[in-house]
Amino acid sequence: MFARKLVSADRASLFLVDGRSSELYARIFDVSSSENEDETINEKKEADLKSQEIRFPIGKGIAGYVAMTGESLNIPDAYNDSRFNRSVDQRTGYNTRNLLCMPIFIRGSVIGVVQMVNKSSGSFTKNDEEDFATFAIYCGLALHHAKLYDKIRRSEQKHKLALEILSYHNTCSEEEIDAIKAINLPVDPVRLQDYAFSPAVLNSDEKVVASILMLTDLPQIQSFMKIDYESLVRFTLTVRKNYRRVPYHNWTHGFSVANSVFVVLRKSGVFKPLEELALYVACLCHDVDHRGKTNQFLKNAASPLAAIYSTSVLEHHHFNMTVSILQQDGHNIFSNLSSSDYKKVLNNIKHCILATDLALFFPNKSNLAALINGKQFNFNNQEHRLLLQAITMTACDLCGSTKSWEQQKEIVKVIFEEFYDQGDVEKSQGIIPIPIMDRNKMDEQPDSQVSFLKGICIPCYELLYSLIPETKPMLDGCRENLNIWESLAEERKKSNASNISTEESSGDEKDKTNCSKIM
Repeated sequence: MFARKLVSADRASLFLVDGRSSELYARIFDVSSSENEDETINEKKEADLKSQEIRFPIGKGIAGYVAMTGESLNIPDAYNDSRFNRSVDQRTGYNTRNLLCMPIFIRGSVIGVVQMVNKSSGSFTKNDEEDFATFAIYCGLALHHAKLYDKIRRSEQKHKLALEILSYHNTCSEEEIDAIKAINLPVDPVRLQDYAFSPAVLNSDEKVVASILMLTDLPQIQSFMKIDYESLVRFTLTVRKNYRRVPYHNWTHGFSVANSVFVVLRKSGVFKPLEELALYVACLCHDVDHRGKTNQFLKNAASPLAAIYSTSVLEHHHFNMTVSILQQDGHNIFSNLSSSDYKKVLNNIKHCILATDLALFFPNKSNLAALINGKQFNFNNQEHRLLLQAITMTACDLCGSTKSWEQQKEIVKVIFEEFYDQGDVEKSQGIIPIPIMDRNKMDEQPDSQVSFLKGICIPCYELLYSLIPETKPMLDGCRENLNIWESLAEERKKSNASNISTEESSGDEKDKTNCSKIM
């Protein structure tokens, strides 16, 4: 060892502090001088090293005293010092004459003790102490980094184990696959190509069957690549399994958005095969593992997700969940793509899923509107196509606003239930929720819907319609729902005004009565 040579010692020992048992321990104890030190240290088997482990309480012996007090000791005559622990010599058969012992500090705490035994000639000097003190500092840094590395290594192993367990429990079973194969849709598949289609007519398993059918019913994709059917069934089932049971951002919503983009793709023919593939998979997976809370809530709550992703927290997570599902055995529906196409479609899926963050809708809308108004939009420009895909994702994500009024009001009901659940949590934490998340302001729903449809939905569908005229039913449906919400908002306004007038009249009568009593 370098330190032993540095101070011309015969032997060296390194003791580490075991904070749980308040002991010092050493596995490589008393490394002695040898003509071939590599042979002395490195060629010993791990089992032999473990058998040499020595443990004793902090406070016992010279090393124990140094660990307890944090003081350095230079002992010229070990056997004349009452603190010397002779049992170690008795156990090892070694004769200790003198000792130089120093603590190893990290952040003000003793994490170990390094000890030099038997100076080759005479006793350890002041120069030895100074040289050894410098070594102890570097030794502390090395030990600290070794502990950090070990901690990281253990964390990585725990992470791998957790992923392995998660993968087992979050993937579909063979029984589920067989069950899905045996299901026939209770509706004519042609109905899936209608913007007005209601997902409510299908149960959860039937939505899986319909999702598989829709992807296999996109002619451009089928002519471009062959998707393994078994992988597609397994992938779709596992996607469903990874949607949480929250009021709105659940499997039904994922299916509804996928159905919406399916209709757009079937009717328009604007997108290329890889773009269609990315759009469909992105829509199906765009809210996988959604927690029923907003990005801002996760940031305010210092959620681990918010620590991992600085922007579009949930959207990044949804994409990574999608990739992790694709990486499971038997789930890669893109296995027949070339490596370059595989990379392209994954990048496109990421772009599309991130586009569902409404915070990104506003710059996307402004940029696309500027191109359209300036008559500069070019379908051959890749950046322009990406903008169109982003707006298409938003339009499909908000497709509930385009459905019939009966569907729309049921969708809004579950959306607000999810909002109110978050508001309830915020109230329990002493936070005042915004009005749309305050259960006590339920009567304001019509006003908030009018603002939402006017500020986001209508502009989105107008943009989409200007580039894909086949999406006009979405714009028309949204406008019809807006008219109804505006009527409800107006009724609420009149009702409130009437209530205020009644209260004022009642107040005037009370004032007259009080005056008559006084008179």
